[in-house]
Amino acid sequence: MTWPLNPARVDFVTLRLFCAVVQTGSITQGAAACHLALSAASRRLSDFEETIGFQLLERTSKGVTLTPVGHMAMQHAMRLFQGFERFSAELQDHSRGLLGHVRLWANMSALTEFLPARLATFLSQHPGIHVEVEEQLSGDIARALVEGLADIGVFSEGTPTDGLDISDFQTDTLALLCSRRHPLARKRRIDFASCLEYDMVGLNRGSALLELISRAAEQAGRPLRLRIQVRSFDAMCQMIAADLGVGVLPQAVCRAQAKALGLQMVALSDDWASRRLLLATRSGVPLSSAARLLGEHLRQAGGP
Repeated sequence: MTWPLNPARVDFVTLRLFCAVVQTGSITQGAAACHLALSAASRRLSDFEETIGFQLLERTSKGVTLTPVGHMAMQHAMRLFQGFERFSAELQDHSRGLLGHVRLWANMSALTEFLPARLATFLSQHPGIHVEVEEQLSGDIARALVEGLADIGVFSEGTPTDGLDISDFQTDTLALLCSRRHPLARKRRIDFASCLEYDMVGLNRGSALLELISRAAEQAGRPLRLRIQVRSFDAMCQMIAADLGVGVLPQAVCRAQAKALGLQMVALSDDWASRRLLLATRSGVPLSSAARLLGEHLRQAGGP
């Protein structure tokens, strides 16, 4: 069988140039971003297309766009280039005496409630491992794992998990948070349907928590009166304190903010108010020793 592409003819300078040209929409700007002369950049791109055996870029007076094969090449080039950057970062870690590098992506609930203490314990036990933590939406975390951009992910149940190995991490209990001046502040426990007659503060579109309460409102047959949407739990609490609405948040966040901002936490009686957080890795891809150690630590520290 003849291999159609000779890897020896593709280097990372060319891959970086190709990505830069696509991102800027211009060979001139892509060449400048890579500190290459325009003639050298054009020659590299032509050689790259010749090596691939297909035209990758449509060149017009307004710039460049990807051909269908170019789209496919771009996806692979990004993965290769990101892998090379990760390799460089890990080499730098080793040069500083670090023994491993793990990319952990987690949603806001996990980062707020569970991960800080567990990461502190892990890093004290493994000082030679560097953990790069990113806060992302649950759906983005799952996609990043499949695409190899993250090693370990923690996100809410209900997120598509095709291509992932998952295990239970922790149970995240939700509660209603309101100002002490709000009519619901007198309640000790309430069902979510009874909250729907009031304005609400929620997270931005795409968050698992917003999707959860939206489904609950739909099942109750009542509209979700979102008065304002923000990007973080802290911002939600500030808006609730300003009497812009009530909100559903993890209990740990409610407890932390209730005293500081003069807020009242009310327990939710709905079954969905206790949701699972999942720990996930990419199926069929072995973890590095550092990532495997962190995954094992988080599973052992999680549990019921």
